Amino acid sequence: MRDELIPVLLAEELEEGAGLTLRQLSRACDMPAEWVMELVAEGVLEPVGRGPAVWRFPSSSLRRARIVRHLQRDLDVNLAGAALALEMLDEIERLRELLRRYRCEF
Repeated sequence: MRDELIPVLLAEELEEGAGLTLRQLSRACDMPAEWVMELVAEGVLEPVGRGPAVWRFPSSSLRRARIVRHLQRDLDVNLAGAALALEMLDEIERLRELLRRYRCEF
C-alpha cells in the first residue's frame, strides 16, 4: 500500500534529523501542500522556518498528519475536531508515561 511506504530518501532524512520539507510531507501523506498548510494554520503541525518555502517539519509531523488524514477521510471529522483528537491523544500518551514512571518507583 502506497500510504505505508516512505521513499528511501525521505527515510534517510528522517534519520538524519534534517526534517521534512512541505513538499516531502505532503507527498508522504498523499495530500496537497495546501492541506498541510491548513494543518499549520490550525496549529496541528509546527514547522520551523519563516514560510512554506523554507519550512522544515520534525519527523513526528508525519504521524500527526497521517492521523488527521485518517480522521478526515475515514471518519469525516473536520479539522478542528481532528486537532482536538490529537490533543487528547497527546494527553493520553503523557498520562501513560507518568503511569509508567509511577509504577517504576514502587
